[in-house]
Amino acid sequence: MTTVAAGTKAPAFVLRGLDGREYALREALKHGPVLVAFFKVSCPTCQLALPFLNRLHEGYGHAASLWGISQDEARDTEEFREEFGLDFPLLLDEEGYPVSNLYGLTNVPTLILIAPDGTATISFHGFVKAGLEQIAAELAQWTASKPVTVFHPHELVPDFKPG
Repeated sequence: MTTVAAGTKAPAFVLRGLDGREYALREALKHGPVLVAFFKVSCPTCQLALPFLNRLHEGYGHAASLWGISQDEARDTEEFREEFGLDFPLLLDEEGYPVSNLYGLTNVPTLILIAPDGTATISFHGFVKAGLEQIAAELAQWTASKPVTVFHPHELVPDFKPG
C-alpha cells in the first residue's frame, strides 16, 4: 500500500542515483510524466516486474522519466541492475528509507505514475499485468505515440503477483 493513491499529489523528493547524479521529482515533472518504481533487490516480485519496465523506458524514455527507487545499498542495486539488464536510472532511498516513508509504502514493488502537474494517476503494488498495460496506454497518450508492447504473446506472465 501507499498513501499516494491515484488522484493525490505525489510528494516532492530528491535522491541520488547510481550514476552519482541527483534526481529531483519537481524538475523531472517539468519535462513530462514520471513513473517511480520502489523495489528491493531480494524481492521476487520486483525481479519479475522491473525488467518489463525496461520496455516502457525504451518506448517512452524520450518524453517521460522512469526511475527505480531501491531500498538497498548501491553495490547490491548495481548488481541487480546488471543481472536484470535495466537501462533506466536507479535511485537510492537512503538509510531509514525517507522517500519510501514519505510515500507511505508498506509493500514493494510499488509503482506510481505521476502526471506533470504532480498528481498520481496510477498507483499499485505488486506485479499487476493490467496496471503495466494501463501505464503504457497513458504514456502513449501523453507522448502522442503508439502504446508500447509490454508483454509479448509467447511470454508466460501472471496477471498478478503480490509484493
